[in-house]
Amino acid sequence: MHAALAAVSVRPVTSSFLPDWLNPDVFLRDPALGPWVILLVCGIVFAETGLLVGFFLPGDSMLFTAGLLVATGALNVSLPVFALLIFVAAIAGDQTGYLIGRKAGPAIFKRSDSRFFRQEYVEKAHAFFERFGGRAVVLARFVPIVRTFVPVIAGVAHMSYKVFALYNLLGALLWGVGVTLLGYWLGQYEWVGKNIDVIFVVIVLISVIPIGLELLKAGRRKASES
Repeated sequence: MHAALAAVSVRPVTSSFLPDWLNPDVFLRDPALGPWVILLVCGIVFAETGLLVGFFLPGDSMLFTAGLLVATGALNVSLPVFALLIFVAAIAGDQTGYLIGRKAGPAIFKRSDSRFFRQEYVEKAHAFFERFGGRAVVLARFVPIVRTFVPVIAGVAHMSYKVFALYNLLGALLWGVGVTLLGYWLGQYEWVGKNIDVIFVVIVLISVIPIGLELLKAGRRKASES
């Protein structure tokens, strides 16, 4: 079954708005990477969630595509080992972001804009954290750019480390492992390869449902208070 699926032409998930070097369906298939592909995926997961300059990396699409390529046999890696390493990288990323925020503190908010940093990203992440509290650590995993800065904001706000660690573990499991396994499960169906663009859009929409519900509840509370 894997041999047949590997022959399916899977259209790049993000080909319409990403260059080849950022398109997971392109760089994950590069034979030159060989066994290093696991380290590449884990490195991107860590950088996107742990380093302030990783906001532009394609985390969601990369995890989904990686799972799909494992299912089709295009990536010859052990799924349990792969998922475990992604889980560890996701935890380490948020942990690093938290420590950066804890050490740097308010200086993060005073940092000047540069090629790889925009103050508006920090402000959006701060508003996101203020709105959702501890749950933001989990929810932010599914929101590009925001997931890069929320752990930092949690550190700046001196969020209880034990509480942060718990949300960090949950977020790493739901996002890092969950999206990868979803890609693996769907990748076993031939029709997925032919409709991958539509499927990915649906995944993104589903991922923001919890945030939409929280915003709706907040709107109702404000209306009742007024």
